[in-house]
Amino acid sequence: MAELLKGVKLQKKDGSTADAEEVLKDKVVGLYFSAHWCPPCRQFTPVLKDFHGELADGGEFEIVFVSFDRSEGDLKKYMEECHGDWYCIPFGSPKIQELATRYSVSGIPALVIIKADGKEITKNGRNDVQSKAPRAALSGWKSA
Repeated sequence: MAELLKGVKLQKKDGSTADAEEVLKDKVVGLYFSAHWCPPCRQFTPVLKDFHGELADGGEFEIVFVSFDRSEGDLKKYMEECHGDWYCIPFGSPKIQELATRYSVSGIPALVIIKADGKEITKNGRNDVQSKAPRAALSGWKSA
């Protein structure tokens, strides 16, 4: 996964940045395709925030927000209002469309789960988040 985002500086809602290769190394990653203007996204984001919060201390799982927002201001507002303590790909990055194409994302919200080696586990991570306990979901993803 880190290789897929090599050279990308990820951002957090507090404005801090980090190299994708460093923060995603050896982790299961959820690519969260979402936008502030999307009501189903705004319903799912708090659920994902709670799910992520239960796994945050383990260091095995990370979320990367892939924004379909219409402006950088909308992205920042959405992250500040609703999102967990996770990373996002900077607004306007060509990686956003590259990832959406690679994983055939045609609707949002979408949560694509990726193994540390870059292998896709599921395009329907959203269902797992809504139907399974966080540790059970992570265990299933890791063994996939």
